Amino acid sequence: MAEHFPGIPVIPFEGPKSKNPLAFKHYNATEVVEGKSLRDLLRFSVCYWHTFRGTGSDPFGPGTLLRPWDDGTESVDNAVKRVDAAFEFIHKLSAPFYCFHDRDVAPEGATLAESNRNLDVVAKALKSAQDRTGVKLLWGTANLFSNPRFMHGAATSCNADVFAYAAAQVKKAIEVTHALGGENYVFWGGREGYMNLYNTDMKREIDHLARFMHMAADYAKAIGFKGQFLFEPKPKEPTKHQYDFDAAACLNFLRGYGLQDKVKLNIETNHATLAGHTMMHELEYSRIQGALGSIDANTGDLLLGWDTDQFPTDIYLTTQCMLVILKQGGLAPGGVNFDAKVRRESFEPIDLFYAHIGGMDAFARGTKIAAAIRKDKVLEDVVKKRYASFDDGIGKKIEDGSVSFVDLEKYMLDKGNADPNSSGRQELLENIINDYL
Repeated sequence: MAEHFPGIPVIPFEGPKSKNPLAFKHYNATEVVEGKSLRDLLRFSVCYWHTFRGTGSDPFGPGTLLRPWDDGTESVDNAVKRVDAAFEFIHKLSAPFYCFHDRDVAPEGATLAESNRNLDVVAKALKSAQDRTGVKLLWGTANLFSNPRFMHGAATSCNADVFAYAAAQVKKAIEVTHALGGENYVFWGGREGYMNLYNTDMKREIDHLARFMHMAADYAKAIGFKGQFLFEPKPKEPTKHQYDFDAAACLNFLRGYGLQDKVKLNIETNHATLAGHTMMHELEYSRIQGALGSIDANTGDLLLGWDTDQFPTDIYLTTQCMLVILKQGGLAPGGVNFDAKVRRESFEPIDLFYAHIGGMDAFARGTKIAAAIRKDKVLEDVVKKRYASFDDGIGKKIEDGSVSFVDLEKYMLDKGNADPNSSGRQELLENIINDYL
């Protein structure tokens, strides 16, 4: 079989002093951090849609990326050939997982039946490549946003036939994910929202979204798919408002419709930013609710108000992510998926390696820094001290639920005034974190 990335070996770990751009400086897959190897802790995944289907196009111009293995057609033969290139890349990168949308890996046909046949052909090639390389499927999902039929949404469409089509497409995507040994299945609601409330029955749309997810869960159980369901918060772009706006909105929806035991969240940095949050906030909110399932690792450009999906190279960002993820003990069966794309100007195939190596090294560094912070209990001790007034006395009674407003009024009338506050020491803590970086 001819190489699609000739001259590039399996990427080695050479350590921080290496000057080799095709080597890991910090990601040593076998290095153990907090009792787990970095490979098992981070569970890196390569996304099929950006890495192998991205063209470098933007609103002002067509694609620029050179992909010699791709003949430019939407044929099944080309899709099968693309699988070989994809798995050569993933194998040489030593990433243990990949992720895909159904329409990323196989072309859409003129009918649902033809689309399903196309997907079956490519799924067979994917299974063969998985067996050959040992790369596994982290999660699959269905593209319910690109085709014009989804202009009003999919599960939230005002057109019942579109709802039915989306259900059939997800049914097939779950089957293929199951057949390929996928460990999760993601609901990515790119158009599950509205542009104008004048023509929208919001309650009906949200009810329909919940019914759709319940039917998906029922079908997964019927075919024996035991993978984790994941719901991905996304606030806007393309719609004005999306029902999966942020982690809080998603969890409110899941609880309100009895889905909280069936679905966890897949959190993305760029989506957190668009919702007006930090990634650390979205991760921690999900974690404390028992709902943090997986992450899409990317970042945005704070000077651009849209989802730029850049590779994560900010060590502060990766450290903050890993402070939360280590607190949870990892993400399995989820992982760290690089939902990121090389820039339009980074058009050569080798740039794919540079981008992923940088992201993997950044997360490895963030993991080790976060572990050192946790080992020294720098933040843990500060937080414990800050809330010490709730460990005994009136604070403990408040947390135990053994006092009422009447009791608290009497307590304060007797005491006369509250004890003085202590400083939050934000600047000191930021300095301390800097010392670790």
